Amino acid sequence: MIRKGRTTLDMTFDDLKKLHQKKYRETLGAFLVEGEHLVLELQKAAERDPRLRASQLYVTQEHADWHSPFPLQVIGARQMAQLSETRTPQGLIACVPQLPPPPPQPGERAICLFEIQDPGNLGTILRSLAWFGGFRCLLTPGSVDPYNAKVLRASAGAIFHVPIEIDVPLETLRERYGTLAILDIAGEPLPAPAFHNFDAYLFGNEARGLPCDVLTELKTQAFTIRGHGAIESLNLATAVSLCTWELSRPG
Repeated sequence: MIRKGRTTLDMTFDDLKKLHQKKYRETLGAFLVEGEHLVLELQKAAERDPRLRASQLYVTQEHADWHSPFPLQVIGARQMAQLSETRTPQGLIACVPQLPPPPPQPGERAICLFEIQDPGNLGTILRSLAWFGGFRCLLTPGSVDPYNAKVLRASAGAIFHVPIEIDVPLETLRERYGTLAILDIAGEPLPAPAFHNFDAYLFGNEARGLPCDVLTELKTQAFTIRGHGAIESLNLATAVSLCTWELSRPG
């Protein structure tokens, strides 16, 4: 939520420029999305979640007639370039309030990501979760900020359609979820009927995986995606996407 009593409507231009940095996104409780596709996804999400209607849209003159449910402000090309994080600004940027995720829904599964670092990986994962539906994303401390501009672009707007929880300690998962599954090279191969029987699915850091001591405490069950090629492992986003596809198949 917007902190310090501010809203997206009364932020100064200097405030908006600060939203390129994580610490100010946290302090001001807002983030920027840029480009036609992300703004359209934001508008679609605002139809479902009225809280997102507190967003503010900034456009250059060529987009002055943009139809939007949000207050619209026309700014100059120089100002747009200062707000943009791309070489060629598209002339559309929205300031969006950071909102707490809705409570879990019946039948919803959790995808837990331990210290994920690559913004492209996280964006791609969110896109897969939004495509299949029925998933919540949990990020442990030390993970990349989901409101990072690279994550937002890679998510293709999925950021607005997947409940996301930030800074979730690993040790709290056992309190919340009765059954936890992980991917491990020595696990039971997929597809496996038992893989569908878990409340949460835990995936490790791209380079280091998951800490062994925590896994022992959490009492996880391991599964694996078998491969027959020459490389050692799958890309994290690919592995999560394959698992969510498997979970979305009819039992």
